[in-house]
Amino acid sequence: MLLQDQKVIVTGAGRGIGKAAALKLAAAGADIAAVDINANTAVETAAAVQALGRRAVAITADLGSVAEIDRMVSETVKALGRIDTLVNNAGVTRRAYIMDLTEEDWDKIHRVNAKGVFFCLQRVAREMIPRREGRIINIASVAGKGFEGTSNAIYAASKGAVISLTKTAAQQLGPHNINVNAICPGIVMTAMVADILKIDAAKTGMSIEEMTQRFTATIPIRRANQPEDIADMIAFLASPAARNVSGQCINVDGGLVPH
Repeated sequence: MLLQDQKVIVTGAGRGIGKAAALKLAAAGADIAAVDINANTAVETAAAVQALGRRAVAITADLGSVAEIDRMVSETVKALGRIDTLVNNAGVTRRAYIMDLTEEDWDKIHRVNAKGVFFCLQRVAREMIPRREGRIINIASVAGKGFEGTSNAIYAASKGAVISLTKTAAQQLGPHNINVNAICPGIVMTAMVADILKIDAAKTGMSIEEMTQRFTATIPIRRANQPEDIADMIAFLASPAARNVSGQCINVDGGLVPH
């Protein structure tokens, strides 16, 4: 139990990568604050964690709001006592060509993917600094490294911001013994990606199965990620085995983006 009694916030915990991470970390011994904008899915993840024998609290929060972020952290500390690790996962996107994107798209995507990630990191760091210990794991994307199959250019820009934030935060929080890393998933078979595949399939006249095969064929290892593949890397970065890993933006993409 590498994470025995560790206290972890997972944002976007209601489904996909966030839910897989919450369950993986709980299986390794952690107690979880399952945070999601959807109250029902947050409760479902918290219940699944409890079924593994770990403590869990479900918190509903809009992570585009600094006030909501502050409340989320306060509720976590009240319920779990402290925060050892933040899995900064919540994010949004939509499939769109660069010339079809709008100011509304920019504001909606960056509000969660960039602003939300930064202020979650900052607020949790305020709890970690006095204890001189902590792990912050940001979920970026290979979209932020130039992956041409990104859902849209604004999403790519938001994930590029997460990558840059990770490097600077690692430098500035390192003296407080806080590790900051990012994971850059490639194609992950989540509900969000399923929605994108449906849109692409409808545009091309392909079946969803054919479109999925086309996506998979672009991956050198010929296998898309499952959410659990990302959860495995999250668990590693949260563990003592990664105590000297910081400032890294690690691809989990089957070789899709070779840098």
